[in-house]
Amino acid sequence: MQITGRTVFIPGSTSGIGLALALALHERGNTVVLGGRRRDLLDELVAAHPGLDAVEIDTADPASVTTAVTEVLDRHPDLDVLVAMAGIMRVEDWHGPEGFLASAEQVVTTNLLGPIRLIGALVEHLRGRPVASVVTVSSGLAFVPLAATPSYNATKAAVHMLTESLRLQLADTTVELVEIVPPSVATELLPGQRDSPIAMPLDDFVAEVLALLEAGAPGGEVLVERVLPLRRAEARGEYADVVARLNAADPH
Repeated sequence: MQITGRTVFIPGSTSGIGLALALALHERGNTVVLGGRRRDLLDELVAAHPGLDAVEIDTADPASVTTAVTEVLDRHPDLDVLVAMAGIMRVEDWHGPEGFLASAEQVVTTNLLGPIRLIGALVEHLRGRPVASVVTVSSGLAFVPLAATPSYNATKAAVHMLTESLRLQLADTTVELVEIVPPSVATELLPGQRDSPIAMPLDDFVAEVLALLEAGAPGGEVLVERVLPLRRAEARGEYADVVARLNAADPH
């Protein structure tokens, strides 16, 4: 995937992996449009990093997606990369509905319906570009479950299969599908994750992702070294052992 000279829209890029990836792509000469719910934070980021653009967007709200995409395309008609970055992760207890139902609905809306709405709003535009990319973000937990986060695991597995399916459907277009599969990364996705000893440093993760994107990710998956034990566990016949180790290490 070409990672210079592109025009990139990244909803969910006001913190964590999304922001780090946005800044790294901006430094490589891409036009980058941040997306997030907080106007004040977007304004701070644009002021701190001249050349960035930003729009307000809440991917849980279909009307917000439509408004934001219209705004982005009005200002950047050459947009050719969508990175569907927004996501939330919640610890849930599924022994009774009070422990998970509201959370699960929010996670599904953000993590699965969000990318679907973004792709729906942009696919016709992207199909009209000479080269275009849709980048999704799944997780190593799409392939090996963490007991504490059932809805998150399920939505990321769905994002993986959605990406696989769209890669087949859009094979007759100029749109390529790329899936980034993070391991645990030192962000604020869950309380304490930023300081977790098992989390990959954020800068290291983004640097490896960019190198893999530039090299051309085989099969359209961007797999840093630290996520391979999860991604390949079943194929290697190590699934049960990896599940046990992962959940034994989880502080939740």
